[in-house]
Amino acid sequence: MEGIKLMTRAFIWDLDGTLLDSYEAILDGIAETYAYYSLDFDREAVHAFILQQSVQSLLEDVAREHGLDAEEMNRYRASSLREKNAQVHLMQGARDILVWAKEGGIAQFVYTHKGKNAYPILEDLGILSYFQEIVTTDNGFRRKPDPEGIDYLVDKYQLDPSETYYIGDRTLDVDLADNAEIGSINFLDYKPDVNHAIQRLDDIRFYFEEEKS
Repeated sequence: MEGIKLMTRAFIWDLDGTLLDSYEAILDGIAETYAYYSLDFDREAVHAFILQQSVQSLLEDVAREHGLDAEEMNRYRASSLREKNAQVHLMQGARDILVWAKEGGIAQFVYTHKGKNAYPILEDLGILSYFQEIVTTDNGFRRKPDPEGIDYLVDKYQLDPSETYYIGDRTLDVDLADNAEIGSINFLDYKPDVNHAIQRLDDIRFYFEEEKS
């Protein structure tokens, strides 16, 4: 696909646990879904599972185990989650790093497993305008760690893979960047040969400033 190379460096952001402090809202939505289907809910175990894999994988496993419809469960969860948008906040330093990247001429995108609900959340938090494009599950790409969604952005905007980074908080996100052959910045110390581990979002700024010196 033809496109215009807008900027040398690009950040493709994950949302939950990366820019958005949203896991409590997500867990509340899952808890309500479990209650609706009369399932026992272990908050710590579910949290650990979705960090390692995904909410979709969780619901698919639970649906198989209990003879339920995973898609129906996910629709109920999504409806419940929309009511909890007010519980979602920005991660510490999120706005500052977005401003820093914009001022530094870095193109910014979102690739998330969220659906269209991502748009009102980002708008309510005042950060929607920082992103060139937001790719959600409604785009229909294969789920992480398949690189299809990243490949779409790299191709459409003619991004330089050596200067493009996926920023996330799970092993799934590092695997995604690895599969797409772009850089990875992640809150986890995982695959250090391809991933740069951070402890807070502001570490991203220091990483690139040190790289220049």
